[in-house]
Amino acid sequence: MKDIRLLELGHKIRLERMKRDISQEQLAELANISTRTISDIERGITDIRYTNLLQISEAFEMNISELLNFKL
Repeated sequence: MKDIRLLELGHKIRLERMKRDISQEQLAELANISTRTISDIERGITDIRYTNLLQISEAFEMNISELLNFKL
């Protein structure tokens, strides 16, 4: 069973990526993370590591706390 918090975080990352009009491949390159990992995170099927969360937030030029704000 998927953890709802992982699903929410993945959804938030996907929304942020789409707002910036970038592909999963582009985000993966900006964050220095594999495209597969980005896909898994967005679908909430993998527990995101702190370092990956940090790299994604830096790629979005935002604080981790902004990324973890689930007021969607």
